[in-house]
Amino acid sequence: DYRYKKDELFKRLKVTTLAQLVIQVASLSDETLEVTNEEIHKLEDGDSAAPDADAELPAGTNEKGSPDGTPSPVLFINDTGAGESYRSTLQSVISGIGEMDIEKDTSKKVDTQPKDTPYPDCPFLLLDVRDREAYDQCHIVGAYSYPITTLSRAMNPYTNDILEYKNAHGKIIIVYDNDERLASQAATTMCERGFENLFMLSGGLKVLAQKIPEGLVTGSIPASCQVDIPTGSARRRTSPKVPPACAENKWRYSADDLQKIKYYLEEEQFRSVAAGCLSRRSSARDSKLPAVRSSSSLPNVAGSVGSLCTRSVSRSSLQNRPWK
Repeated sequence: DYRYKKDELFKRLKVTTLAQLVIQVASLSDETLEVTNEEIHKLEDGDSAAPDADAELPAGTNEKGSPDGTPSPVLFINDTGAGESYRSTLQSVISGIGEMDIEKDTSKKVDTQPKDTPYPDCPFLLLDVRDREAYDQCHIVGAYSYPITTLSRAMNPYTNDILEYKNAHGKIIIVYDNDERLASQAATTMCERGFENLFMLSGGLKVLAQKIPEGLVTGSIPASCQVDIPTGSARRRTSPKVPPACAENKWRYSADDLQKIKYYLEEEQFRSVAAGCLSRRSSARDSKLPAVRSSSSLPNVAGSVGSLCTRSVSRSSLQNRPWK
């Protein structure tokens, strides 16, 4: 449940939108690293067989050493336009955000960072505004710990990363907590201080645990954010209590994480389609009923359709999870 208010100064970001943005950033980074490594190997192989500088170029080649005017691999790596199309697709996820700034230093060497470092030139900055203890227990992969008490500092309340992303063209800052209580306060304060590209994750970890319980986070999701099991007449099974696992110092998503995120996104899309189908059937059925007829049987019909949709979703969840 969102605590939406009409006078909010900040913008909101859905959990599903964040998941889509994460997939695009991770895919872009992996593709860039693969192309980069391939081109580096070509350059290394070419250096060993390269002719002397004073030697004459073969016929049919230009002054750049490539036939028919085709640029060499060096120009391909240093060409900023090669990554421009990929950067543009990232901005289609969030409306109102323009294209990202192109690297000014075209002679900069290709960055082959290891997997345990943040994504280079990431279009979003995640800030966890809970206390450090809660952050160490569970947080979104790639998020920085930024307790809300840090905003009350008189000197240097912002880190270098926050200052780098503040109102930067093509970049956004996302704050989150468990259930919007702290994040809404932090987002309001930062917007009042001039942050125009600030978003709050709607619902926080509580909604994230419902829609995408695996893949986006590291560590154990707090019990207060997990979905409550409905109590019935049947005796509930008592499972042994497992100590919560601490969050890893993890900055990038693995292939398994991305696979889980994509799966839950498809499942969420199926739910929304089923809900839309149910609402359309209900509205069509209401329009066909005579005015004098009692509508007491409608809840049973709608409930049966809804239960069928729910069972189909749960059945697909049990059968199609590739990591189970």
